Amino acid sequence: MLRDKDTEADFQRFLRRVDDVTNLLQDLKSPDSAVQEKAIAETEKRLREQGASREEEEEEEEECRTTVNRTLINTSGTPRVQAADADGFLAALEKDAKERAQRRRRNEQLANALKEQGNEAFRAGDFALAIQRYSEGLEKLRDKQELYTNRAQAYLKLHEYEKAISDCEWALKCNKNCLKAYFLMGKAHLALQHFSESRQCYEKMLQIDPQKENLFKECVAEARLEEQRLREEQRAQRELQAGSVAALPIQELLQRLRSPGHDLPYYTGAVVLLAGAVSSCTGQTLFRTNNGFSILSNEAVRGAFCAESKSPAEVELCVSLLLLWQAACAGNEENQRVLLAQAEVGAQLPELLSCGTAQMQREALALISLYSGHEGGRRLLGRQDLSRWLQILMAFVKCTDARADSAMNILSDLSGEERFQAQCRATLSTAVSPLFTQLLDGSPAASPGYQDCVFAVLGLMMNLLLESNGTIQDFAVPISGRCLALLSHQDGRIVTRATGVLSRVLPASPSAVQEVVGAGVVKKMLKFLKAGGQVTSSYAIKTLSICTKSSKRAQEELLKGDKRLRVLLALLRSGDELTVANAAFCLSQCLLLPGAASALLGSGVVQLLLRHAGGDAARTSVQQNSAIALGRLCVAEPRHIHQLRKLNGLAILNSSMKYVQSS
Repeated sequence: MLRDKDTEADFQRFLRRVDDVTNLLQDLKSPDSAVQEKAIAETEKRLREQGASREEEEEEEEECRTTVNRTLINTSGTPRVQAADADGFLAALEKDAKERAQRRRRNEQLANALKEQGNEAFRAGDFALAIQRYSEGLEKLRDKQELYTNRAQAYLKLHEYEKAISDCEWALKCNKNCLKAYFLMGKAHLALQHFSESRQCYEKMLQIDPQKENLFKECVAEARLEEQRLREEQRAQRELQAGSVAALPIQELLQRLRSPGHDLPYYTGAVVLLAGAVSSCTGQTLFRTNNGFSILSNEAVRGAFCAESKSPAEVELCVSLLLLWQAACAGNEENQRVLLAQAEVGAQLPELLSCGTAQMQREALALISLYSGHEGGRRLLGRQDLSRWLQILMAFVKCTDARADSAMNILSDLSGEERFQAQCRATLSTAVSPLFTQLLDGSPAASPGYQDCVFAVLGLMMNLLLESNGTIQDFAVPISGRCLALLSHQDGRIVTRATGVLSRVLPASPSAVQEVVGAGVVKKMLKFLKAGGQVTSSYAIKTLSICTKSSKRAQEELLKGDKRLRVLLALLRSGDELTVANAAFCLSQCLLLPGAASALLGSGVVQLLLRHAGGDAARTSVQQNSAIALGRLCVAEPRHIHQLRKLNGLAILNSSMKYVQSS
């Protein structure tokens, strides 16, 4: 891209000039006489140059005369100016700096006012006026980065991509780490089909702020999709020119579908033929480039697709449409995007899923599966309102045909998507929790597809329960009961996630704690802890800490199942701080029972607790829980104090007493 080199050089001089006066002032005040002399000489030189320039402009000449008394400068050739002259020169220079700062503040205010006017015009959709206001602001303050990026954004709206890129480059001269400039410049390069340059902008954005990884992924995916779309269209054009494919059948069939006045079987026949013609990649591309996704603009076709109660002919047409869209969208992300951009499609898919016609349901599920099977498609689905979809998909799980497998696969695919999780969280108490408990009512020996779905939904529930929700306590008892039943499942992945859900749902309900303790959860958790799986152990010790906190029975069962508390002692040696904190908490709860402290004599527990209580772990719960356990240990069994004294740990014991008294 060609640039005005003189303008760029002038701009660079302007940016450097902002700090020049401040730097000279600092050097003139330096205690180093050599630095001071050099600064004076440099100032004399600049003033001579400035004076010559200002003689050409009356206004600047007046400023020069009022700003600096030139007679104060030493012109005798001696190495130093007199002290009085130097003080006067310094005062004049400081006055000049203040005047410059005042002018800049006034210009800053004017530029900000013009920026706000530009923003108002932008929000109103008057992008030309917005550009005018931003430009006027830049005349007042040429180094205001926000004016460049805002103007670039307006240029993007008007498809003036080269100008947008230029403004982003100027913004980066003002602030080399401007994220917005790289983001907008990447968009502009993408619109110009400069794919490599676009990706470089997004990569630079991620380098500046690694927290923008999700935005980076979306931008790169958009660039990849656009590049793929262009490649496909170029290939289709080459094949057309070479005569290896024929666009005429697709064009003719689409024309038939757009023509009004025919009956539904006529349109159904055209849709069936069209589905066979678009099965190849080139056929899919030709379908899109010939506006194939505008089929619903035909009033009769749209009426049949959107009808609440469908006749047999309307059902047949809808099934044909779903099969056509499957053929057009299979493996083609751009076609998938264009299809879901049709408002009627997004609105009607839930209706088709919940209708009473099994064939329409199967084909609708098959179409949705095309999306859920890859990241870009899941992102597109996430833009829909999936709250109703969740209930419908859960209902299909109980089916005994292919609809159940399709629904479970979709649920498994969507469970890790942030947007889907956010929508589920909003309906956690009213929709998700009841459906979750219904799903987990299935037999542990159910089909592998069902097991995969249970695994996925358990993961979804774990993510949803990361944020506290008071209404979950209404469902905590049935959910924890279903999870407890899954602890005997043959699939270890399901066991781990069921334990994880337990660890997150039990804090919401003391009733749920009592239920699971009565059902033998402590014995199960001890079994998992002895097996030693890291992830399962972290969930198991958390579950035990919750149970022992509010249930004396849980404390007693833990001590009964591990008389010398060797499991907890082993966990205190873990490298995971959360595990250590929970193990110390469980130990402190068990030490409330008679005989527990005596069972630990000679076990080395004092040294372990002392190390954690006086350590520097990132989690304060490690020190606090260890200190409480140490205090209770010595209170319950004074013989531990002898070991503590040998380890010079009495000071830590004394400090831990406040935790013991408050616990």
